[in-house]
Amino acid sequence: MPATEPVPGRHPASGAWHVDDPVGDRRFLDVGTVPLELDGELPEVRLAYETWGELDPDGGNAVLVLHALTGDSHVIGPVGPGHPTPGWWDTVIGPGQAIDTDRWFVVCPNVLGGCQGSTGPASIAPDGRPWGARFPRLTVRDQVTAEFALADHLGIDAWAGVVGGSMGAMRVLEWAIMAPDRVRAIAPLAVSATATADQIAVQSIQIAAIRRDPAFRGGDYLQDWFDDPEHAEGPTDGLELARQLAHLTYRSAEELGLRFGRRAQADEDPLRDGRFAVQSYLEYHGGKLARRFDAASYVTLTEVMNTHDVGRDRGGVGAALRRIQAEVLIAGVDSDRLYPLTEQHSLAHLLGVPSQRAHVIRSPHGHDGFLIERDQVGRLLGELLDRVS
Repeated sequence: MPATEPVPGRHPASGAWHVDDPVGDRRFLDVGTVPLELDGELPEVRLAYETWGELDPDGGNAVLVLHALTGDSHVIGPVGPGHPTPGWWDTVIGPGQAIDTDRWFVVCPNVLGGCQGSTGPASIAPDGRPWGARFPRLTVRDQVTAEFALADHLGIDAWAGVVGGSMGAMRVLEWAIMAPDRVRAIAPLAVSATATADQIAVQSIQIAAIRRDPAFRGGDYLQDWFDDPEHAEGPTDGLELARQLAHLTYRSAEELGLRFGRRAQADEDPLRDGRFAVQSYLEYHGGKLARRFDAASYVTLTEVMNTHDVGRDRGGVGAALRRIQAEVLIAGVDSDRLYPLTEQHSLAHLLGVPSQRAHVIRSPHGHDGFLIERDQVGRLLGELLDRVS
């Protein structure tokens, strides 16, 4: 398979959803003020979200889907105005799929701190200017606190299921710990109970790559972007590098070896200032993200992931997990080197799930297997929801 070329053309200063952009399938909820675990409170919070299916009169058929770091609320559906990417789980969710929207009412919010409609660094602060460098530090618990308001607004007393992978799975765990009576089943995929030293290390380098881009300016490039999105300069070099490093951890060494080996890119000679095919592949993914995401939001959300620890101020991980009352499905990817399967086995053991072992998603693709192996993931999620319906 040939490597792909970098995305051509000049990148925007920010790929965030802009107030002048098409709304697409988004809906919006003005949450108000959200109290924060670390930094006081965040005023005038808005959540963007999408829904599919119909909510039963008793509200008992609702499923909350929580996206990963660079995902958004567009879980299913095509590219279109307001939606630069297609649905990221569109063969898992939908009519006749494992999470059947003829049966289930599915909700997916864009995470607090994100950049596709929910309040984040690129959003407008109460003074009418983007938050930029003023945006406060968040934690996973803050994000879930905002999502409580969404559930209340939709009339959902308890979710039949809360599901998600990676960063989304961190919120899955916090939902079940913070509101055990509002969650009947959970499926945290490809996650650990706390951020490990290895995860923090690689994620901190990504943050540094963005912050050291001269165009970052502490996040204040967003002021220029808001005024003139077409001509403003942003830290796209730093964001591209961060994504290249991240993408390397999302895929397995086996996959990269089989796909690229030591091949050169096209007719280039790596011995004479050319590129290897794998370099071109990473450059492509870096450029692709820079066109649809915001660098300050990437920093904010990556810092959230670094602080992930369900045991913080709860007497430790074991004590925190014992609060969970929901039916639990734990699953991990056998080739995941960022959140290795040992972490899911440990989480399953601490939760005391029946086998005390995580379900294994077989995939050569690494961490991204929970997004790619949709047949396997769909089967697991469908079986979980059947058990609580």
